[in-house]
Amino acid sequence: MERIEKKKVAVPLVCHGHSRPVVDLFYSPVTKDGYFLISASKDSKPMLRNGEAGDWIGTFEGHKGAVWSCCLDTNALRAASGSADFTAKIWDALTGEVIRSFEHKHIVRACAFSEDTQFLLTGGVEKLLRIYDLNRPDAPPRELDKSPGSVRTATWLHSDQTILSSCTDMGGVRLWDIRTGNIVRTLETKSPVTSTEVSQDGRYITTADGFSVKFWDSNYFGLVRNYNMPCTIESASLEPKYGAKFVAGGEDMWIHIFDFYTGEEIACNKGHHGPVHCVRFSPEGDSYASGSEDGTIRIWQTGSLTREENDVVKTNSSTGKVRATVEAIRRKVEGFKISDEGKTKDEEVIGKNKDKEVIGKNKDKEVA
Repeated sequence: MERIEKKKVAVPLVCHGHSRPVVDLFYSPVTKDGYFLISASKDSKPMLRNGEAGDWIGTFEGHKGAVWSCCLDTNALRAASGSADFTAKIWDALTGEVIRSFEHKHIVRACAFSEDTQFLLTGGVEKLLRIYDLNRPDAPPRELDKSPGSVRTATWLHSDQTILSSCTDMGGVRLWDIRTGNIVRTLETKSPVTSTEVSQDGRYITTADGFSVKFWDSNYFGLVRNYNMPCTIESASLEPKYGAKFVAGGEDMWIHIFDFYTGEEIACNKGHHGPVHCVRFSPEGDSYASGSEDGTIRIWQTGSLTREENDVVKTNSSTGKVRATVEAIRRKVEGFKISDEGKTKDEEVIGKNKDKEVIGKNKDKEVA
């Protein structure tokens, strides 16, 4: 009798809590306490999790509209978010308190801390970029007003000397020189770029635009790789340690894993029940997270290393993992003023301590 081999199916960690679609994800670098994952959702409440296990730490409450963008600073001590309520907020990532709220004149779609954590970059429907000096938060922000369209993504490059931005309604990624405030180059794409990522080693810029994922040289800005995708892709992320594979997600609800050098599809993970809006590799490269229209975050393990990657590991055996200790997670959790809303059933059982306060008391209202 012929034996039927069972096909291996990837089983992710499923993180519940958001009541609306998850539209952005951001991993912190590895810190002395491990690394952390923050998520943005249309439910107006960004959430902080342990990046390795996906355990919920706390919910940032205070926005009155959908949150489109989120990030953590280099040390994971502060969080930032951009919202449809016309504000960008800075949060204390240990307590969940709002440190500063920056008013805008329209929806904020993108936010990013500078590498040195001294500045916050924002962009949105106003068609301009703002740079806030966090050492002088009351000072007017610097404005870069030459964006040709509504800003969809914005990030820093070259040790905070360059800014990358893309527009909602037109193709291309624009490079801004911080010194002059001018656009010095445009990386041409046919469709609007919905995802922009700078690789951990600073070598590549990864972009997703419609049916293609592109990799650009971050120093000379030449197109290094260009791969056609099986569906409309909204987000892509390059594996940070070895750069041998990348993940992409979009309208078909699946997570596709590809070989960076050949573009061959290595695997396809299924599990979401709605289009995938964001995918990001963890800083250690051993897992990646996806956020979807279905309101869940799923954390997927990358599996065993290839032979070539194992060779790299052996030659760099002095590089060890920094894992979050139980004590570190306990400190992070105890510092937060836990919200009762948005928890899974397990979290509600754990968190029935009535002494814990809600971070913010604003009702969940979404700005259209």
